[in-house]
Amino acid sequence: MFTIPELESKLVSELRKIAIGMKIPNLAEMSKKEMVAKIFELQTETPPKVSKPKVVVEQKTTEEVIENQPIVEAPTSNSVADSEKPKRQRIKKDAEITNTELASSPVEEKPIPAESISNTEINIDSEQQDIITNLSEIAIDDDLVVDTSFLMNEDGTEDKSKKTPSVRNIKQMYNTAIREFDGLIENEGVLEIMQDGGYGFLRAADYNYLASPDDIYVSPSQIKLFGLKTGDTVRGAIRPPKEGEKYFALLRVSSVNGKTTEEIRDRIPFEYLTPLFPEEKLNLFLKPDQMSTRILDLFAPIGKGQRGMIVAQPKTGKTVLLKEIANAIVANHPEVYLIILLIDERPEEVTDMQRSVKAEVISSTFDEQADRHVKVASIVLEKAKRMVECGHDVVILLDSITRLARAYNTVIPSSGKILSGGVDANALHKPKRFFGAARNVENGGSLTIIATALIETGSKMDEVIFEEFKGTGNMELQLDRKLSNRRVYPAIDVTASGTRREDLLMDKETLKRVWILRKHMSDMNSVEAMEFLQQQMKGTRSNEEFLVSMNR
Repeated sequence: MFTIPELESKLVSELRKIAIGMKIPNLAEMSKKEMVAKIFELQTETPPKVSKPKVVVEQKTTEEVIENQPIVEAPTSNSVADSEKPKRQRIKKDAEITNTELASSPVEEKPIPAESISNTEINIDSEQQDIITNLSEIAIDDDLVVDTSFLMNEDGTEDKSKKTPSVRNIKQMYNTAIREFDGLIENEGVLEIMQDGGYGFLRAADYNYLASPDDIYVSPSQIKLFGLKTGDTVRGAIRPPKEGEKYFALLRVSSVNGKTTEEIRDRIPFEYLTPLFPEEKLNLFLKPDQMSTRILDLFAPIGKGQRGMIVAQPKTGKTVLLKEIANAIVANHPEVYLIILLIDERPEEVTDMQRSVKAEVISSTFDEQADRHVKVASIVLEKAKRMVECGHDVVILLDSITRLARAYNTVIPSSGKILSGGVDANALHKPKRFFGAARNVENGGSLTIIATALIETGSKMDEVIFEEFKGTGNMELQLDRKLSNRRVYPAIDVTASGTRREDLLMDKETLKRVWILRKHMSDMNSVEAMEFLQQQMKGTRSNEEFLVSMNR
């Protein structure tokens, strides 16, 4: 029980706490003397009823209730005075909170009156120091072990804290779902390595191996790890572009040029492969009534690794002849990879070639710029070289090498030396490298190039280009305008056509009979020779049957 001198010696904030515990109304309007008088008056009316043991039990119960109930804040007008704390502030605060919470607690069935709690506090302060120590220890222990989840539930903060990780989990699941697209798709393309950064892109054949939205990014580390080169046909798993990226990216490499990464690691570069004469013949016979391929098989056979040139005047049917050769190769030699490269051609012929031949058709039409012609031809040649390095047989049908040389002449920087016809002295070097890449490689692999060359076009440049390429091939097929004017197809000048070292491609008996035929037609002109051959071959179903019929 407080005396009047004790109450007057206390601070206003302490008196206010005691008054709040006694539920004295209108504290904000009272002065210090009025609060002292009111507190003294109320404590004399309600004497203490709590014994010592009961104090400990009641206080423990109070601590449990305190930890599980929200704290009632003091009025805001006294926030400055509340910052001043007495020595035993913790115990008094506990008692004060107990008084406040007991009044509003729904947990206790029989709440303790505020007056008895305040009297308990008085007894603790004046008589029971050891009980105070025990109470402080209880408070500390409860602070360490009490679960405050109920408090957070009533404040409405627990739901929010539970929602926050759930939202994070949803985001993580969403990101994981995006990552699941990685590696789902496998794609392939022809690698083009950029000179500046060491990285590369897989170009699509649908866009003629030029830059397109379907390009796949290949990192420099992958290029170095697998020893990739420009022109490699790479197949592997890809992933979609991430935020800020533009292209799909290559995740894993499944195969390179149809081989595993271990098999291509020690491949020999194309420049160091040993070139040989063609030894394995490409069978071009398709139908008995298709005379062009039958005549080619006899008088100008094509082998794997052949470097052939079709010399043609305008409107002699060279494009149709290329189409028939392509269909024959596709039908008879499925192991050969066939590429038809159309440079500076008409768009409708490109469409016709794509629809009539089951092969890869790469084109750059006449309405495109010269640097596009050069780029398309370069990437096709690099692709063919890489496939030959891996042991594949590749055939390129080029139409036409004259147009390709014109494009190189336009693109190449001027050397200052101009040949007749306006051809730069260095312009024909790269077209010659293209045509000269055809070869039969020792111990597997071959690159066959059959190119058309235009003559008698009225352009001096075309004549110079043809003269530069004349004699570089090991097979030559001459087309005659006289035959096409008479509508005699194929318009092949048989006597002027032939293959070097044809004895490697034909057996002795067949070669002997072909020589007899050549001797017989040597005195004929091109029209008479073709009409004679067509008349003799018309009634036979194959070249073998035709050669046997020569004895009759």
